[in-house]
Amino acid sequence: MEDLVVSAEAKSIILEQLPVAVVGVRHVQFLTEDGAFEVTGLDEGAERISRAPHLLVNRVIAARRLRLGPIRAFDVLELYAFVRPARYCLPTVQGLRDALQLDMPLDSDEDRCLCIREVALRLIADMEAQTYRYRAGGSKVAMMMARAGWPWGPHVLRAIETYADHSREDGMAVWSALSDWEDAGPPPPAGDEGVDAEEAKSRLAELLGEGSESREGQVRYSAAAVHAFKPREFEEGPNLQLLEAGTGTGKTLGYIAPASRWAEKNDGAVWLSTYTKNLQRQLDQELSKLYPDPRIKAKRAVIRKGRENYACLLNIEETLRAVMMRAQAGPGSPPRGNTLGGERDRLLIGLVLRWARYTRDGDMIGGDFPSWLGGHFGVGRIAGLTDRRGECLYSACAHFRKCFVEKTARKAKNADLVVANHALVVAQAATRFGDPELPKRIVFDEGHHVFEAADSAFSVRLSGLEGAELRRWLRGKEQGGSTRARGLKSRVEELVVDDMDAKRLLEEVLEAATILPSDNWLGRVTGAAAMTRFESFLMLVRAQVMARSDARGPHSLEATTNDPIEGLTDAAHALAEALKNLAHPMQALSTALLRRLDEDADVLDTSARGRLETSARSVKQRADMVTTWAAMAEGFGGPLPEEFVEWLEVDRFDGRDRDMALCRHFVDPTKPFADIVLDQAHGVVITSATLRDKAAEENDWTSADMRTGAQHLLIPPKRLSVPSPFDYATKTKVLIVGDVNKHDPGQVAAAYRSLFLASGGGALGLFTAISRLRVTYEHIVGPLEDMDIPLYAQHVDPVDTATLVDIFRDEAHACLLGTDAVRDGVDVPGESLRLIVFDRVPWPRPTLLHRARRAAFGGRHYDEMLTRLKLAQAYGRLVRRADDKGLFIMLDGQTPTRLLDAMPPGVEVARVGLAEAVQTVCEFFPQNA
Repeated sequence: MEDLVVSAEAKSIILEQLPVAVVGVRHVQFLTEDGAFEVTGLDEGAERISRAPHLLVNRVIAARRLRLGPIRAFDVLELYAFVRPARYCLPTVQGLRDALQLDMPLDSDEDRCLCIREVALRLIADMEAQTYRYRAGGSKVAMMMARAGWPWGPHVLRAIETYADHSREDGMAVWSALSDWEDAGPPPPAGDEGVDAEEAKSRLAELLGEGSESREGQVRYSAAAVHAFKPREFEEGPNLQLLEAGTGTGKTLGYIAPASRWAEKNDGAVWLSTYTKNLQRQLDQELSKLYPDPRIKAKRAVIRKGRENYACLLNIEETLRAVMMRAQAGPGSPPRGNTLGGERDRLLIGLVLRWARYTRDGDMIGGDFPSWLGGHFGVGRIAGLTDRRGECLYSACAHFRKCFVEKTARKAKNADLVVANHALVVAQAATRFGDPELPKRIVFDEGHHVFEAADSAFSVRLSGLEGAELRRWLRGKEQGGSTRARGLKSRVEELVVDDMDAKRLLEEVLEAATILPSDNWLGRVTGAAAMTRFESFLMLVRAQVMARSDARGPHSLEATTNDPIEGLTDAAHALAEALKNLAHPMQALSTALLRRLDEDADVLDTSARGRLETSARSVKQRADMVTTWAAMAEGFGGPLPEEFVEWLEVDRFDGRDRDMALCRHFVDPTKPFADIVLDQAHGVVITSATLRDKAAEENDWTSADMRTGAQHLLIPPKRLSVPSPFDYATKTKVLIVGDVNKHDPGQVAAAYRSLFLASGGGALGLFTAISRLRVTYEHIVGPLEDMDIPLYAQHVDPVDTATLVDIFRDEAHACLLGTDAVRDGVDVPGESLRLIVFDRVPWPRPTLLHRARRAAFGGRHYDEMLTRLKLAQAYGRLVRRADDKGLFIMLDGQTPTRLLDAMPPGVEVARVGLAEAVQTVCEFFPQNA
């Protein structure tokens, strides 16, 4: 260790003399060792940064702008992640400054250089302080990272050992520091005492706080929501309340008020379901008003997500072991199994270990995990630390009692409010039909997305990727790999060691699974060298799609199943037989495992019972999927039930094939949603600002009923629409620019540049295609930077969408380019969002699925309804509080007037040229022009 540390005096000198760099898109600002400021071009900047490590923020973005490969740098983001693990921070200079509460200006690149240096010094000083909270285990992790070449390693080691680390636990084995979850007895059934309007109003007043003025619309909204929190009126269906609430109504607290009151009165849970992670985070923040004490909040309100969102401690342990074995073997040794290898993988696992020790709940996707690490080390590496493949060993896992997923699930059973997402709620209902643990009271916020969530949950893909995943789950990784990929036999063999029937069924399953695609299946399929009936089917699927698709280029391709090419129907039927031969022993094995629970109830210990039950359930779920695949393949070429639509697809990314599939969707996915989710509940609120198509008559809820599944219920819902309190007519204006050729990327980019410069930033650019977004970004990022206007872009910046939105919100004069994900559910109040520019009318994509739904739901009127709802959602981002004002601009002169019903009543709409639009922007925001 001695060769890795430096003296305190030398450390201070080194840090204060380290050169600092702020890398822009046109130039690099340096703060040199002797304190001088210098500006260079990118080429010279790249040469200087390549010669010696510099202090900077986000080495990945810096390297990309400099057109370099991975660079060695003192990245202050990485230092922050080590020093303050599981503490939120935006991955920018301003974000670091604010997280450390530094009082420093950021008006220029010189200011940013000074701030970066001060952030580094402050973080090192934090570790040196006797009150440093995150010392436990840090020295061993820092040692591993230092030996991997982490520039910060020696400085961190010296700082963290200023005071003795009295912890005797292994700093690498973070699981030893985590608390066990404890099983409580099953909670009694929830009561059935209703909530009335006065109770909701009283709770709402508590949430708003003393002295706050109640809003009439919010009170009406909350009073209406209590319908879902009264005893169910009829056996045939839930108390369903459709609640449309314009922006600014305060719907979140409006439904939390009766929901929380019902939970308290009945000792039961209400599930609050969202569609986007942004709203899930906002809900978590709002719940702090209900539970100001964090300890009480942790017990009463739980965020629940799918298990693929949470860190798997066994995956972390095995990855750590693999990385360390690789390091001990030396840089020239070949990888072993799923060994990540390489110096940067030791850096990643080091930062993950720091985070895992202090995380609130282990959520790696949208929780307190530093999301920018995906850009630094690869999203796939981060995902590999979660259980995204369904390989959980449950009670057989050494870390089962500390498991983040199990801990969260148990907390949810005893919580008052469970914040979930639509996908999880629907999946829970679909796979555990009739389970008494399913929520009986549910609020679906962002209810306009219920249709999409149901569509995803109830669709089926008979595809190469899914077949290969199933083979891996059943047979393990057949060419090496860790115990995480050891297959079904290793997971259940000891459970059936004395059950000859179950052992025979297990062997039949493994033998039948050889029909599934194996390693390198994609190369064989695209190279016409299929080895199994599954691969032969995929090869012919691809042949039909390529023969009949009109599209070429980077996008996915599709074709109908009509008049199959020669051999395709026979291949499908042959595959059906093979799949049935796999499904039958899987179903029988699941039954055999459950039978053991009954027959050996008096001798099975708790661990064995848990493993048997979870193994049986997992096998049954996958057997059901295989049975569905077999039915699809067997019916191929014949008549299709009218409730379904099927097509063939070649999934592509950047022009490369990724998958081939036979796809099946419900034409109307809200039918199974109503049957499986709504019908089983007692009370449901479905709410959004855009439930209805505004082109319809005022009391026409047909579009809302169709999109939420209400039309399939025997008991009709109650409905209420609460208008927005905002004065859109005086605060906003819509401009349709008619002289920009939307098919000319140069003209579109020039329009964005002119409008963004005119507004002085605070602009959101929305696109209907990723390719056009990227082209526009390349054209305008330099001119905007010249005017000190930062530009961020989804699908360009190596940062997740939620973090990009946070950065955009935090920087009042930044601009952001994005697609659908930033159009919906984004809350950016104030000057940070004062201008929205849409590149063209967001018509639905003309897919085969859309064609079927268009025919079923009203043809052109269906297209226009979907488009108006998208426009309304986008427009709703513009005004988030009473003093906001803004402009909404369409760069599509062919925008039909009938679509403009999506805008609030009374808003002025003007068709103008680009020059006039720019002038209007300048006049609308004179302080920024």
